[in-house]
Amino acid sequence: MTETLPVTDRSRLRRLYERGHFDRDTINAILDAQPMCHVGYVRDGKPYVTPTMQWREGNHVYWHGSSASRALRSETQAEVCLTVSILDGLVLARSGMHHSLNTRSVMLYGTAFKVEDPAEKLQKLGNFVNHLYPGRYEMLRPDHEQDLKATTVLGMEIAEGAAKIRTGGPSDDEEDYALPIWAGVIPIRMEVGDPIPDPRNLDGVEMPAHVRNFRYGG
Repeated sequence: MTETLPVTDRSRLRRLYERGHFDRDTINAILDAQPMCHVGYVRDGKPYVTPTMQWREGNHVYWHGSSASRALRSETQAEVCLTVSILDGLVLARSGMHHSLNTRSVMLYGTAFKVEDPAEKLQKLGNFVNHLYPGRYEMLRPDHEQDLKATTVLGMEIAEGAAKIRTGGPSDDEEDYALPIWAGVIPIRMEVGDPIPDPRNLDGVEMPAHVRNFRYGG
């Protein structure tokens, strides 16, 4: 049986609780499928939300950015909320109120910590690259000391939060099904296009397999 996160006052779904999922398998699958996330935090008493990229390692989630970033400095050792969302479809109903979205999402709560050890930070940055492009980090030039100084890596334990999933068609009022109005779902999928080489690539440099065979997890 898969491990589940505890249901807390923050993570408990007040409405449509049947769409909530607290098992790690569901939460991890959504995190692994969508690298883009949003991190919410409070700075000087005001709320902020920053879009960034995340990756998961076991029961922890990580994100990174510039060491000069006010956002990352504000998030360090602070309570944050990290969200990931995947849009799967537009749901058209027979009334405006019942229009909806088919989505998979995760909302996590916790205290962000800074990866301080240089060797561990280097490992995390390598994991970040290889999470999306397996084997690519080993092909790159080694990170310079200045690269590490210019980069902050933050992490958070996946200990509190929930996934929320909606699937299927519209949920109209029963009497509205007799109306001559089209209803249904417009599926939404993210497609991967053909890679576009950098015009400054050196002659003879071949496209690696992790680019040719890239698959998006969403």
